[in-house]
Amino acid sequence: MNSGYLLDTCTAIWMTNREPLAEKAVAALADAKAAGQPVFVSAITAWEMAMLLARGRIRETKTAEQWYSDFRLEAQIEEQPVTARIFMSSCSLPQPLHKDPIDRILIATARQNDLTIITRDRAILNYGVAGYVRTLAC
Repeated sequence: MNSGYLLDTCTAIWMTNREPLAEKAVAALADAKAAGQPVFVSAITAWEMAMLLARGRIRETKTAEQWYSDFRLEAQIEEQPVTARIFMSSCSLPQPLHKDPIDRILIATARQNDLTIITRDRAILNYGVAGYVRTLAC
């Protein structure tokens, strides 16, 4: 059993847009909620969302700050801070792993806090298959 779940940024966006998630992910989130097990979003997701909006890569009627606040409140999601230890750990993860710094920070966060990452990101899922982090496809 793990200590909870960590949502990838794409998962948070899909949840906000009420896009369908995989049945296993929906069940895991429901089970976590019923058991009082935390579901987290990394503070780096707030930054990533703001960058996606600023670059026009996604459209949203809210500011990044309002989106992040509303998402956490409505979905009852806790924030997982990004610490200096996480930043440093993200630089020395077992290889092979692509160089996306956000994914590396999410993986380091999950590893440090014994969390399972819920994602559709193929590189993160493959890293999970290799045994370096627990993942759940959404």
